[in-house]
Amino acid sequence: MVQALITLNEHEATVLNIIKAKFGLKNKSATVNMILKDYEQEFLEPELRPEYEKELEQIDKGKFHKFSSIAELRKILEKQ
Repeated sequence: MVQALITLNEHEATVLNIIKAKFGLKNKSATVNMILKDYEQEFLEPELRPEYEKELEQIDKGKFHKFSSIAELRKILEKQ
């Protein structure tokens, strides 16, 4: 787990406490974690991350094989 020391002004600390109370969270750390998860879902998830785009390109290039049955996969594995 990573620890971070952050500096908040009075208004930001008040907002953090309001969110903490509204959602019944135990501490400010849990509040910050919830805010970050919400931000991630709202702003980061709709777009494809660059590393995921690379994985999709590898799939399109045919790096992976499609098997219709386990028996077919087993035949290929036994040949190796």
